Amino acid sequence: MFAAGAASLATEIAAARLLAPAFGSSTLVWANLIGLVLASLAVGYRLGGRLADRRPEPALLGRLVVASALLLALVPFAAKPFLDLAVRALDRYSAGAVIGSFFAVLMLFAPPVILLGTVSPFAVRLSVRDVATAGEVAGRLYAVSTIGSLVGTFAAALVAIPAIGTQRTLLVSAALLAATGVVLLRRRWAAVAVALAALVAIPPGAVRAESGLLWEDESLYQYVSVVRHGDERALQLNEGVVDHSVWRRDTVLTGGEWNMFLAVPPLLGRPARDVAVLGNAGGTTARAYGVFYPRARIDGVELDPAVTRAAKRFFGLGDNPRLHPVTADARPFLRRARRRYDLVLIDAYRPPYVPFYLATSEFFALVRDRLAPDGVVALNVATVPGDDRLARGIESTLRADFPQVLGWQALRFNRLVLGLRRPLSRAELERRLARGPARLASLTRLLARDARPGAHGDAWTDDRSPVEWVTDRMLIRYAAHGGKLDERLLPTAP
Repeated sequence: MFAAGAASLATEIAAARLLAPAFGSSTLVWANLIGLVLASLAVGYRLGGRLADRRPEPALLGRLVVASALLLALVPFAAKPFLDLAVRALDRYSAGAVIGSFFAVLMLFAPPVILLGTVSPFAVRLSVRDVATAGEVAGRLYAVSTIGSLVGTFAAALVAIPAIGTQRTLLVSAALLAATGVVLLRRRWAAVAVALAALVAIPPGAVRAESGLLWEDESLYQYVSVVRHGDERALQLNEGVVDHSVWRRDTVLTGGEWNMFLAVPPLLGRPARDVAVLGNAGGTTARAYGVFYPRARIDGVELDPAVTRAAKRFFGLGDNPRLHPVTADARPFLRRARRRYDLVLIDAYRPPYVPFYLATSEFFALVRDRLAPDGVVALNVATVPGDDRLARGIESTLRADFPQVLGWQALRFNRLVLGLRRPLSRAELERRLARGPARLASLTRLLARDARPGAHGDAWTDDRSPVEWVTDRMLIRYAAHGGKLDERLLPTAP
C-alpha cells in the first residue's frame, strides 16, 4: 500500500514533467492530468475489488504490482515517439493533431495507474480477518497509502527529478514497486526488480527532439532549452511555442516584443536611473538597455536559476555591467525591495504562463508603491488576433491603482500596457517620446501614434483573478481556427 501510494503520486508528478515540453503546464494540462489519474484509480479500485473477491490470493496481488511496475518502466521510453509527434503537431498548430497527440500521451499513464488502483481494495480484502475490525484495518491501510503518496510527491518533486531526471525517477519508482510485489511471489520474480533497476543506467536522451538544440535542462520549475535559428539563439520553455529571449551577435535589436520596452524610458522626461525587469529570462531587454540607456542600473529578476545559467552562457547576460541578476519570484522580490524604481518592466506574461498573482490589483498596488513619484510600469501582455481579453483585463485592473493607463498593440501577439503614476497629456507624451534616442526614433514614433487609453472594466484581485480561464479560452479559440503562434512571422518593429 505504501509503495503503491508513493508510485502513483510520483507517476503523476513525472507525468507533468513529460507532458510539459510538448503541452506546457497550464491549468488545462493539470486538470486533464489529474482527471486522468483519478479516473484510472477509480477503474483500478473497481477492478481490484472484484478480483480480490474472486481470487483472494497474495500471489495475484504480487503479480498485479509487478505488472504495474513493468508498465510504469515502459512509459519514459514509449513516450518519446508520442512527444515527437506532439511537437510536430504543435509546430503546425493543427488543433486536431494537438488534442489527439495530447490524449495519446496521457493514455500512456492509464494502464499502470489502473493497476496501482487495484492494490488498495485487494490489500484490504487480504488483511480483513474479522468483520468487526474491518473499519480499523481499512483505515490503517489507507493511512499507510496516503503516507506513501506524500513521500512519493515530495521525494519525486524535490529530490529525485532535480537530481536524476524524470526518466530515472520513473524507473526508480518502478524498481522499488516491483521489489515490494516480489515479496508476495517466488524468488525467481526478483529478477524483474533487478532488471528494472538496471534500466536506470540507460542515459536519458533529449527531452524534446529539436533541430538546432544547443542546451537543455529540467529545472525545478520547467523544461528549459536553447536552440539556434540561423545566426540567432533563442531561449524556449516547456513546449517551445514561443521564444522567451533571443540573442544576436551583431545587434541588441530583435524586431520582437523586447523592442517595445526600449520606447518606455523617454516617458519619464529625464534619464532613467533605477529599473526593475520582472521576468528577466535571458536578459534580452537588459542587454539592449545597456546600449541605449547605459546610465540605468537594472535589477533583473528571474525565478528560475536554470534560466539565468543559460542566460550567462548563451545570451550575454554579462554584456551590461549595470545589470544585477536576482533569483526570486517577482512579487516577493517587490515586497522586500527598499529601492524606488523609475521603471518596472514586467515580461512574465506569456500564455500559458501568466501567474495570476502578477495580474491583480493588490500586485499593481505593490508595484505603484515601489515606483518613483513619476515612475512608469510597462507590461508585455499577449494577445491573439481577434481576442485581446487578457490585455483588456490587465488594463482594467491596472486602472484601479494608476491614474493613467495606455495600451499599444505593437505586434499581432503582443500589447505593451503602460501604467503612469503621473498622467501625461497627449502633447506632452508625444514631446517626451520625440526626445528619445535617435536610433529608436521610428519605435518611439509608433508608440506616440498608436498608444490608446486602456480598457475600463472590473479589476482582478487576489481572491478572483480568472487569468488562466481567460488565457486558455484565448489560446484554444485561436488554435481551433487554425492559428499558429510563430513570432518569427510577426511584422517586426524597427
